Amino acid sequence: MFTIDKLSRTPIYEQLIAQFEYGILSGEIAPDGKLPSVRELSQELSVNPNTLQRAYAEIERRGLCYSVPGSGRYLTKDALLHLKSDAEQKINAFADLTAALKKLGVTKDALLNVVASVYASQERKETEA
Repeated sequence: MFTIDKLSRTPIYEQLIAQFEYGILSGEIAPDGKLPSVRELSQELSVNPNTLQRAYAEIERRGLCYSVPGSGRYLTKDALLHLKSDAEQKINAFADLTAALKKLGVTKDALLNVVASVYASQERKETEA
């Protein structure tokens, strides 16, 4: 389920968080689904357990998972709702930024070119992974 690119500029813990979020959005990780243990995933990915602990701590801080002492970590029932709410906030921030850029004279075509370029870049990354 998880893969990392050790040559990427993106820190490993951020790669894991992004993949975890993708797993929620795609339905790969079901609500209340058990997540792999730090030890298990550390061995599978050949990554320092502290790096995985950092990723899991951030995921938990965001309200996407919870810990059960002695049992492990599980996806929260409303993790998908959390992610959708976060996306909505980002869209609103993007709308505000777009309005500010318009006032500065940035054209609609220039903005659309940036969006298209970012989407194409992300699609290439997803295909390579």
